Amino acid sequence: MSDLTHINAEGEAQMVDVSVKPIQSREAMARGEIHLSKVTLDAIERGETVKGNVLVTARLAGIMAAKKTAELIPLCHPLSVTHIEVDFKILDSRDRIIITSLVRVAAKTGVEMEALTAVSIAALTIYDMCKAIDKGMVISGVKVTSKTKR
Repeated sequence: MSDLTHINAEGEAQMVDVSVKPIQSREAMARGEIHLSKVTLDAIERGETVKGNVLVTARLAGIMAAKKTAELIPLCHPLSVTHIEVDFKILDSRDRIIITSLVRVAAKTGVEMEALTAVSIAALTIYDMCKAIDKGMVISGVKVTSKTKR
């Protein structure tokens, strides 16, 4: 257990002390996908969903979620992020949407949790907005694809 920074010597959860770490420019990217039917994808592209523009709403939800990550995940440090992108790619196979996020910050700790949260909430928003059309949607493959600090 000693290798886990969020666990103290007694095995209890703790927030990591980053007070002695230097402030650095940090960036994290994440990706995930939502599998859906062609009918659902067509409705999204034509703007024919009952709840409105799906991808615009999902992008805003992902951005908002990244900013609130510390409120959602108990041991995350609150960060004042400086940049968030949430993007979507519809594959030629027309069976899924790839969701990517990029988050930047100048801080003492990384932003991978914020990037993961942005992708996850964007995917959940698509699911919520399209569940009346498609009960078989599946969210998968949510992962960090890169993280850097300078």
